[in-house]
Order: sequence, then C-alpha cells, then structure tokens
Amino acid sequence: MALEKITMPQLGESVTEGTISQWLVAPGDHVNKYDALADVLTDKVTAEIPSSFTGTIKELIAEEDQTLDVGAVICILETDGDAESEPEASAPEEIATQEATTAKKAPAKQTATTGRFSPAVLTLAAEHGIDLGQVSGTGRDGRITRKDVLSYVENGAPVALKPATPTEVKTVSSERPNVPMPTSQVGDREVPIDGIRKAIAKHMVTSKHEIPHAWMMVEADATGLVRHRDALKNKFKAEEGYSLTYFAFFVKAVAQALKEFPILNSTWAGDKIIERADINISIAVATDSHLFVPVIKNADEKSIKGIAREISQLAAKARAGKLTQDDMSGGTFTVNSTGSFGSIQSMGIINHPQAAILQVESIVKRPVVIDDMIAIRHMVNLCLSIDHRILDGLVAGRFLSKVKENIETITKDNTPIY
Repeated sequence: MALEKITMPQLGESVTEGTISQWLVAPGDHVNKYDALADVLTDKVTAEIPSSFTGTIKELIAEEDQTLDVGAVICILETDGDAESEPEASAPEEIATQEATTAKKAPAKQTATTGRFSPAVLTLAAEHGIDLGQVSGTGRDGRITRKDVLSYVENGAPVALKPATPTEVKTVSSERPNVPMPTSQVGDREVPIDGIRKAIAKHMVTSKHEIPHAWMMVEADATGLVRHRDALKNKFKAEEGYSLTYFAFFVKAVAQALKEFPILNSTWAGDKIIERADINISIAVATDSHLFVPVIKNADEKSIKGIAREISQLAAKARAGKLTQDDMSGGTFTVNSTGSFGSIQSMGIINHPQAAILQVESIVKRPVVIDDMIAIRHMVNLCLSIDHRILDGLVAGRFLSKVKENIETITKDNTPIY
C-alpha cells in the first residue's frame, strides 16, 4: 500500500485556481483510476477531477466551496498494491499531523525588497500604485499572488495582516475609511452566492481591473440578412433539426472580419501582443441563473450551417450542465447576442484575456434615409468594447466598418449557408 496526494489540476491555459463545488466521494470509498472525485469550478468551466490511482480515499483535505491554487493537495488516497518507485509513505496519522502543523505555520512575509514577484503582480501593483511591502501573501511560502493584490485593491486593506497596534489602526483608518458591507433589512431576501457566480464575479473584476476598456458603436442595415434567413428558416429547421438563427450570420461576419484585422484576435502579454492564429469565437449562453461562454473553434473555416449547428449544440450542453473543458477553452474573441433580450445598446465587459467583445443588439425596424427617400429597414447596433492597450479607435472603427459591410451585403444570391 502507498499513500498518494491528489492535487488541483490546471483546467485551462490561464486558470490558476479552482473551487471544490461538491465532493463525489467520502473517506473510506474505493475508487478506480479515472473515477470522478469532485466537481470543481473555475472562471471558465465546471469539470470533474478524476482519480490518478485505484485505491481507497483516506482523507479529504479540501472542503466544499473552498478555493485552492493549481497544484494544491485536495485529498489523500491509499493505493492498491505496492508503489515500489515511490518513497516510503508516512502513516495516515503522520500525514494528518504534518498537514495540521503546516496549516498552523504563518506564511513568511514577502517584502518588496526581498520578495520575488511575478510579472502579473508587478503590473497590477504599478497600475494601482500599491506598495507590495504592505500586502501579505497567501501563496506558497508566503508568496504574493495576483489574487492578494486584487483583494488589497477591492478591500482597501492588506490580506491576512498581522494584528495591528492601535497606532496602526488609526493610521489605516484615517487614510482608507472602513466601509461596512451592506446588511439586509426586515423583508429583504438574501440570495446565497454559489461557486459559479463567484467564479463569474471574479473573472469580471479581473477584466475591469486589468483592462482599460474603450467603447464604440455602429449601426448596420440587416434587411438583406433578415429576408435571406426568413426565407430559409422553416425548411432548414425541418431538414436539419435545429434553428438557423440570425446569430449564426453575425458570427460568420465577425469571423471574416477578424481575418482582415487579426489584431482584434489577440492577447496582451505584458511586453508583447500575441495575435492568435486560430479564430475561435466565444459565444455567451445564458441559463436561468448563470452565464457560460463556450467556444466555436475555427469559426472562419465553418459554413453558416456549421456555425448554427455548434451554437445549438453548445447552448443545449450549457443548459444541461454538460459543457466540457474543451468546450470552454481557446476563445480568442467574444460575440454576445444581447439583442435576444431586446437590448438595443450595451457596453460589454471584455472576456479576459481577449482584446475585444462585440455586442450584437436587437434587430429593429426603423425609418432610414436612402437616396433622400425614407424607407423602413431592419437595423441593428453593433457595440464593440476594446482593450485600449492593444487597440485604438482607428483600427476598431475599421474593424466595425468591415463587420457592417459583411452584414449589409448578405443576400440570398451571394451568401450560401452550406
């Protein structure tokens, strides 16, 4: 027999932590290799953690709703058979004692002069004018993490500081008033925040903290698109079994424009900008209580029919809670169909670490002037949010003009759906 530690896996390229939403096993349970041990939430996906061994669960280290860094131990498993290549394992009591002792040790303070900081920590500190010597780290060996800096910014106080003296309390209070959290009143209803909502909230806060947003909007005449789609939708649904939505046409129009303006399909990487070779469109899918952002891979290479099929499949998986890590990873640009809720204008928060997000608003009939004549046309607003570190108004405007052109030239004669 040997004792093995199961750790938090990395469930995505930019994922640094995960939250245990539900344990699927208990101490004493026997599991086979690849059996699911727990459901874990990140800001990108809900996934199951598989067992790396066959054996018996000895101890659950992490608790439900606890957030842990990638690589942190979540449980201990006693494997079946001998693990000759592994060092001799400690007895369960010894492991428990070691864990308890480790938990009691206060993390070493990482100072601004002696600490080694990641580029993300240094960038955040510089952007917000933070003295890292005032921030206590919660990472391994007291290392200051990005999360620690963000928490400092949000709360206006260091994370896990030592008990302050009265003088220190007075100084902090005079510089940063302690704003109390709102409390419920009689008749109010308190809604618990689940793991998915926490992950979404954290992702949005990260985007707003790190990305300087700028906005731009154009309107496009979608009359040809509406006529083309409406003429095909009933036959298409009967033959294919899923709907030919307006959104599929918009995704195709955006994917084509991204080929001409690849800088929109990029990521800020500190000392460089990375233009992504693949055009993978993230789409927002709402359930009754949550928002998921699955990805249509290589959208520029797909037909409108192929895009419509993927939209239907991803939406069904999201509402059934069956999205996988692969479904949610690799997005390079986001298109959000806010118009499905009747919205006519909105400003989206960029899906970090992408460079932009396009909100496609509701198609509405409006009187417009064409050749000095008033005509009733199907008009749609296209609202673009951009990372102003990567993009400026000139290139953003040209990109939107291209998307507008792609939409306005859709007709039954020049826009095949297969």
